[in-house]
Amino acid sequence: MPILPKERDSRLITIRRGGSLTDEDHHLLAEWAAVCAEHVLPFFESASPKDARPRDAIAVGRAWIRGEVPMRDAHKTAFVANAAARALPDPAKFAALAAGQAVAVAHVAAHYLGAAAYAIRAAAASVAPEDAEAARMRELEWQHKRIPTRLRELVLEDQRARNAICWGVFTR
Repeated sequence: MPILPKERDSRLITIRRGGSLTDEDHHLLAEWAAVCAEHVLPFFESASPKDARPRDAIAVGRAWIRGEVPMRDAHKTAFVANAAARALPDPAKFAALAAGQAVAVAHVAAHYLGAAAYAIRAAAASVAPEDAEAARMRELEWQHKRIPTRLRELVLEDQRARNAICWGVFTR
């Protein structure tokens, strides 16, 4: 299921590509995505302890933020993290996909919300079905506390706008 809207929000497109997103805010979104993905990474690492691809992807995303890795390399790394998700139980799979989305923010800023959504799915899938809703809400609240202050309204508006294509995980 796609997590990007058919019509892109210009606030999530960088200035050099015709939108209004500054590089600094792009980096803040990328860091928040990395934080969200990293928070659920233990679900992946417990299922596949010798596979460093998702952790490495998060590191590449942070290297891109620091200007140490070109966007194209970060973008390619997203596919590597996504490949790590194959044939794993849902919590591990969603954690790897969160890492893939986090590093993909270098290419398309709007992927930041995918990292958050997959992290929420990982948390919800990590518990018994009757506890999934509580786990989803705990992860959502944890993420909300870490949204960069100056981007808070943008992120919350984007969550409302894309909630339906993000499996309803942002419902409060």
